[in-house]
Amino acid sequence: MWLRVNRRHHSRDNYLELLEEAGIEAEIHPQATDALKLSKPCDVNMLPGFADGWVSVQDAAAQLSVEYLDPQENELILDCCAAPGGKTAHILERQPIAEVVAIDADEQRLSRVYDNLKRLKLEAQVVCGDAREPAKWWKGGQFDRILLDAPCSATGVIRRHPDIKWLRRAEDIAALAALQSEILDAMWQQLKTGGTLVYATCSVTQQENAEQMKAFLARTPDAELRLGETDKPGRQIMPGELDMDGFYYAVLYKKQA
Repeated sequence: MWLRVNRRHHSRDNYLELLEEAGIEAEIHPQATDALKLSKPCDVNMLPGFADGWVSVQDAAAQLSVEYLDPQENELILDCCAAPGGKTAHILERQPIAEVVAIDADEQRLSRVYDNLKRLKLEAQVVCGDAREPAKWWKGGQFDRILLDAPCSATGVIRRHPDIKWLRRAEDIAALAALQSEILDAMWQQLKTGGTLVYATCSVTQQENAEQMKAFLARTPDAELRLGETDKPGRQIMPGELDMDGFYYAVLYKKQA
C-alpha cells in the first residue's frame, strides 16, 4: 500500500513522523519523492489527516508521472484521460500556481475526479470529451505540458486486478495500440513548441509502449525523446520493481519544426 503525501500540507519526512507517532510503520521511495510504503495496509481512516487531504493512496509508479512531467508555475497543463484524478491532484499538489485541465471520455468516472479534488481542496477545470477530438472540448491555447495516461491493457496492475487475465484478449492489444496512436497524434497538436508531453501506460506490452513510441517518433519530426534511447525509448517498470506496479513512461519534447 503506497501513499502520496500532499506537500501542500506536509513534507514526506514530516508525514512519516506523523505515521510513526500513530504506530504505522512506513518507508520512503528512492525516486518518487512524495511516496511512502506502508509495511502493512490499513484502513485509510487510520491515516493522519486523510479526511483533510493530507495524504492519498496511489502506487509509487503512478506517482512518477509528476516527476517526469515536472510542472512549473503559471503553466497551462493538461491531464489527458485523467479519471479517477490521482495524477490531476498530484500535479496541483506539486505546483499550486498552475492552470490544470483534466479531460476524460467517461463521464461516470469523472465523478471520482471531482470527489478527489473536493477532499484535497484543489481546483481544476474538468471536461468530458474524446481526446482524439480536442476541437470539440477545448477552445483555449496550446498547453505547456501534457500528461497522457493512455487507455491500455492494464497488464502492469494484474497483481491488484487479477481478473484482467481473464478479461483481456490478444486482439485487444492491437486495438488499444491503434487508439493510443490516435490520441498521441491529436494531443501532440495541442502542445506548444518547447513543451513537454509525458506518455504513460500501466501496461507491460511492447506494442503499447516502446513500439508505440518508436512509431510515433518515426512519424513526428518535431518530437525529441528525453527518456531512454532511440532503440529503447522510455522507461519500462516491471511489476514488483521497487515494489511498484508495472508502468511505462516516455518523455517527449516538442522542438521547432
